[in-house]
Amino acid sequence: MFLTGVALAKTKSKLILVRMLSEAGTGFGFNIKRKRVVEKLVMLRYDPIVKKPVLFKEFKKIRSI
Repeated sequence: MFLTGVALAKTKSKLILVRMLSEAGTGFGFNIKRKRVVEKLVMLRYDPIVKKPVLFKEFKKIRSI
């Protein structure tokens, strides 16, 4: 059996794990999976420290999944 360069090449994963941080400045955050090809996430979620919905922005990439 012969191994070719194509068989040895690793493929990029389709999903990545990212850290979302609250824009309220509380330091509260959570991790979420997103597709690699999409733009950075911005979403409205509940912040238990402020006790109301707050804008969360993608802070950094944690790892590939």
